[in-house]
Amino acid sequence: MAKTPEVRKGEWGGLHPRDEFRERFRARFHDPAYRGEDEAIARLEAIAWEAYSKGHKAPVTRKAGREFKDPDYDLSVEWYEARNRLLAAQARWSDPATPSRVLVICGAPRNDGTCPGEMSKTFRLARIAQETLRAEGLEVDLLDLSQLTSDFDRHIHPCKGCVSTAMPLCHWPCSCYPNHATQQVNDWMNEIYERWTAAHGILLLTPTHWYATSSPIKLMMDRLVCADGGNPDPTTTGGKDAAKAKALELEGWDYPKHLAGRAYGVVVHGDVAGIDGARRILCDQLDWMGLLDAGASSRLDRYVGYYEPYATSHDALDADEAFQEEVRNAARALAQAVAELRQGRLSAPGRNLVRPRPK
Repeated sequence: MAKTPEVRKGEWGGLHPRDEFRERFRARFHDPAYRGEDEAIARLEAIAWEAYSKGHKAPVTRKAGREFKDPDYDLSVEWYEARNRLLAAQARWSDPATPSRVLVICGAPRNDGTCPGEMSKTFRLARIAQETLRAEGLEVDLLDLSQLTSDFDRHIHPCKGCVSTAMPLCHWPCSCYPNHATQQVNDWMNEIYERWTAAHGILLLTPTHWYATSSPIKLMMDRLVCADGGNPDPTTTGGKDAAKAKALELEGWDYPKHLAGRAYGVVVHGDVAGIDGARRILCDQLDWMGLLDAGASSRLDRYVGYYEPYATSHDALDADEAFQEEVRNAARALAQAVAELRQGRLSAPGRNLVRPRPK
């Protein structure tokens, strides 16, 4: 039998010293309005230090129970509740009696509730798609990722790359967050996983930033890696035990695709360069996850105000009625694909073939 690979160590520098921790903790109370509560803040800092230094990642747990491989494992209650919401969403998705539902995702970080002081062109395009899909008789869920920049303490924390250690270490849904020891909380992804799971179709819209998708889209897509091969039973890896996960993967992992079978469309826009690369990246990611594209009309990349001033970009979109209609067509194509998919008529040659290299 092959030897389980060594778990490599030596990069992490260790816990912050108490003085540095205190400085970091108190930075959130920089506003002079807090000065009357400095004693209370000091008491809270002491509690936070205790949680940090003793690693209280998931301070509220329950026994996993017989539905998991290790019934006695102390499972995070927050993870368990998120997992149950995904199971319920998956049941709604697979029920032929439920209305067809499309998740429209606005990937721009700009909105008029934060520094830019103006809505994004992507949001306008998302609303065009939303209206078109509703006219086609579908339920529409609009996910506006710009709330990451304007909402209080809302986050999509970065992917920690558990997959690169071993696929079973990446749990579905992600169990890396919340991490109460490091105060990596208010992570939006559990809600986003549920919204993806409940959707029969996904329409992603993003601006092009530095030749790639926007940072909110990148954060979300990275965290969706757990939908592509993720482990639905954290007790099999003892939580985040890298050695157990490596051994489990080498026993043979089936790489379950938790969001496969949904239809998708992608709309990318930009002003100078990079739109085709960004569109290919998103389509490749969605293809790999087992989603089905809604045809050529649903995969769109276009320039708005090519080499024109940013200040007049909304005016350029106003004038580009052809692009607006192409976005409507992307939505219409997705609506058709969802209908055919749910009726079992959507042609997807090779969809059921066994992949010799499933990673």
